[in-house]
Amino acid sequence: MRLALQLAGLFAASLIGGCGFHLQGSAPLPRSLTVVRIETGDTQSDFYFGLRKALLASGARLDDSAKDDAVAVIHILSDDSAEHILTVSALNIPTEYELTYALKFSVSSMGRELIPAEEHVLVRDYTYTESALLAKERERAILSEALARDLVTVVMRRMASL
Repeated sequence: MRLALQLAGLFAASLIGGCGFHLQGSAPLPRSLTVVRIETGDTQSDFYFGLRKALLASGARLDDSAKDDAVAVIHILSDDSAEHILTVSALNIPTEYELTYALKFSVSSMGRELIPAEEHVLVRDYTYTESALLAKERERAILSEALARDLVTVVMRRMASL
């Protein structure tokens, strides 16, 4: 019985491996992105911190002091989040919000543009209840952080595809 379970497990693993499935991890960056500088106006955003962390995890070296063309530069042209009311109750109290996180970036290296300016926008909505004010504020913060992490993943995959 034990041998049959081991064989079944081995068979399942070979099927999963054969279909191209692989665990999500940090994608290796091309050699042109081994030393990176991030140029942004907001060094306190969730996206900025997530991007720094992802770059370090992928083996890149961050060099914020270098101003030469030998390093790759990630230009964060805009990094904005916004909240809009989607629905209101009969008493004109908001009951649903839409959270939008927009990012515009480009990447250059040695005076050459590797990725031209491109914009990515992610949107999530959440319900709002006055009786759970603190919980809903925390939910909003968690959603904003999740959107920033998703955008970091998009940017890292885009750079890994170079």
